[in-house]
Amino acid sequence: MTRTTALNTGLDAFLAWAETERKTALPSRPADAVLTMLALHGADRRAGVPEPTPELVRRVLVEDLPLLLWASPDEAAAVPSVLTALADRVRDAGRLNAKRHARVLAAAGDAAPEFVRALGDPRNLTWPRWYASLLRADGVEADDPGAVRAWLAAFDSAPHAERPALPGPLHRSDVTAATFAARIRLTDALLAAFAHDVEGPSPVGPLLPATPALEAARPEEALTSELEALAVALTDRWTAAGLAEALSGPYEGLAPGPEALPHVVLADRFLDEHLDHHGDSAAPLPPPAAVPGPGEVRALLQAAPLPAALAAGNDDVHDLAEQCGFPGPAEGVWTDGTAQELVELGADVLAAVVERIAAGSDPDRAADEEYALDAAHVLYGLYARGGTPESVARKASGHTDLTVPPDLEDAPAVVPASAPPGYETPPLAELSGLLGVPGLTEDDRAAVDGPARALAAVVDELARTGCVFRTGDAYGLTPLGNAVVRHVLAVGHVAAPDEHEVVSWDAARVVAAVQFWPPAVAAAAVTAWTTARGATGTAWSQLLDAVSATKSADFHRTLTTGLFDRLDRAHIPDGPLRAALTDPVTGAHAHRLLRSRGEPADEGLVPLTARATLLLEELDARWAADMRAFVAAADEGRAPEPAPTALVDAFDEAAAGWPGGAPSLLAALAETAPAGAARVLEDLRGRHPDGRVADLAAHAARTAKATARRSAARRRGTGR
Repeated sequence: MTRTTALNTGLDAFLAWAETERKTALPSRPADAVLTMLALHGADRRAGVPEPTPELVRRVLVEDLPLLLWASPDEAAAVPSVLTALADRVRDAGRLNAKRHARVLAAAGDAAPEFVRALGDPRNLTWPRWYASLLRADGVEADDPGAVRAWLAAFDSAPHAERPALPGPLHRSDVTAATFAARIRLTDALLAAFAHDVEGPSPVGPLLPATPALEAARPEEALTSELEALAVALTDRWTAAGLAEALSGPYEGLAPGPEALPHVVLADRFLDEHLDHHGDSAAPLPPPAAVPGPGEVRALLQAAPLPAALAAGNDDVHDLAEQCGFPGPAEGVWTDGTAQELVELGADVLAAVVERIAAGSDPDRAADEEYALDAAHVLYGLYARGGTPESVARKASGHTDLTVPPDLEDAPAVVPASAPPGYETPPLAELSGLLGVPGLTEDDRAAVDGPARALAAVVDELARTGCVFRTGDAYGLTPLGNAVVRHVLAVGHVAAPDEHEVVSWDAARVVAAVQFWPPAVAAAAVTAWTTARGATGTAWSQLLDAVSATKSADFHRTLTTGLFDRLDRAHIPDGPLRAALTDPVTGAHAHRLLRSRGEPADEGLVPLTARATLLLEELDARWAADMRAFVAAADEGRAPEPAPTALVDAFDEAAAGWPGGAPSLLAALAETAPAGAARVLEDLRGRHPDGRVADLAAHAARTAKATARRSAARRRGTGR
């Protein structure tokens, strides 16, 4: 196959027809892209041009062109005119009746706004489209390959700080991913067109310029190579002459592929971790405690042992150096890179170390190698703590039979002023305090010691990157580590806001986020948010209102008790709490917090619905405790002895003090939170020893389920 881009689309004749018959000069580059992609997707060409259909029009405008075509605003605005003229040309040839012609025009009109939006969407920016924009902005003649190459040479030699930054919030990995997607899309379309040319050619002749000259020994590789070359040539036609070819050759450093960004693999690991914890990449992690300023990044990175060794070309890290771009593009970043580029280089180094740790692990030694196999988990866990230090022994105890109280799991570890470099598991008294487990024995300490030393070894290896520290038993992310890990999270499209972004949120978003953050970190974020609004009662009341609304919308995922604990840690004033006593959802929580402070609070102001909400939360927690007991017994192949009765006991105690007793309480639970009460009511139906109460619970459960279904149907009907 010759590497010409002269596909048999009838482009020249079509442009001439439009100018002669329609007195319209259509932009040739967008017209070429439209006709080519229609033809590559199998459009009939018996009219001498590809015949548009509504489905193909939408596919080309919304999916293909935003990735493949650089267009000025005028050219983008003219694309619907290209399709209108094309539909008219096919109708003139007798290939479209009036109804089909009208459908094509309607499809073009409907898709045009989406095309313009998608063309300007940063997520569709590819390297050829980015550099095509820059060189045109510099007045370069985009159809002159020599001028394009000269511009690339000047850009490549320019100081990094003087180069235009990608539009926010894009990272190089995002542009690389879009470029790869565009290349695959175009190459696959060319392969399908080649197959059609061979197996069922059009009466007007083959679409592609020539039959590929296949090598006898490896024809598939030869075909792929020729089609990829044609894809590059087409990209040059639709962006700038010689641009894509140069970016895949002498200037490939300006357009890195996936292999040049090793931290993308670590980003995928972080995304998996985040989805395992939260189920949604948009669920935000807490902002880091300290991030270096732009002027500090270079010094921090260059002071780290491993990056310095890579830059120096030390023989013992040759494999890592090559993986991170030394010698090569990383050298320019090391000496001349911007703060963002240096953070990215730090991410490459960190990712390479994580990979090396995993590669050096022995999967058959699960106990000792647990952390070696999962260094990414260690890093993600540290960031999720909001940058607060962790205890090696406390974290490692999760691989023993010891159970750390929940309120200690997120507690910051105390970092000593100094400690010996080697790791030693803390002595018994200190270990008991760290784990919140009194009376530990030397056998307990020995059980912790193995996994603690394994974790410390991984932490120490990560520390060579400058992103992690360990002092004695305490370890955590450094300021450089906070910046690097946050960058990798962003590459994985995990929500990782900074403190300024959190302060800008509305109250509902703050509440939705901080309930899952460590209490101390969440309290600091709430304090910063209210302080930014003058720490007024109105600001605190906005948060309380948001807690109420969030709980009403999603009973099980809104941790009201935890949220009030975080508000208390942030020193919410008594005034807003008293104003919230009458809230139908959270009034009882406000009352309990005031009483815990020793402040007077009139329980008579609290609606029964708020009392029922608080009670249902407590009953739901007892239900979960019972279920854990059943599951633990089932894992051991036995029935629980004695049978767990936490839910039944808590319900009976609450019913004894509820106005109207058990029947009224069951009805109140079903009415207050239909979706949230269903599993508690169902369990009471099956396990309550009083048959009358069980029957009433069954009725209440049916009522709750019916109400929940109606509410869900209404939400679907309103699109909420």
